[in-house]
Amino acid sequence: MNIMFFLTPKSEVAHIYEDDSLRQALEKMENHRYSAVPLLTRHGGYVGTITEGDLLWGIKNQYDLNLKEAQYIPITSIRRRIDYLPVNAKCNMEDLIERALNQNFVPVVDDRGLFIGIVTRKDIIRYYAKKSGQKVD
Repeated sequence: MNIMFFLTPKSEVAHIYEDDSLRQALEKMENHRYSAVPLLTRHGGYVGTITEGDLLWGIKNQYDLNLKEAQYIPITSIRRRIDYLPVNAKCNMEDLIERALNQNFVPVVDDRGLFIGIVTRKDIIRYYAKKSGQKVD
């Protein structure tokens, strides 16, 4: 099966650019209510993943600040504990499922390494539940 069937395109994915500030990242994550979002270059390259925990521990361990001061802190100055590993758009389902076992979403990149979207673990589970005949929302 082609993993593109599961793809949520970049245009529909909340993401943060590597030149965004800590404040912008906090506000975007709060607005969308996500606990992890992809971190991208302005050219569309996948850098990694920023999580709420990364932000929390970065603020605690690196800065003594208020939210207004956070607009001057580049998001790339926050250490990331772990990045969600991407898959290539041409990968097989086994590779996709292996990544989804340990990640809420799987970033997808094209042959040039540019971010094109994500596949959520929820969408994979929903597909297989429907396939097995279970009623799914």
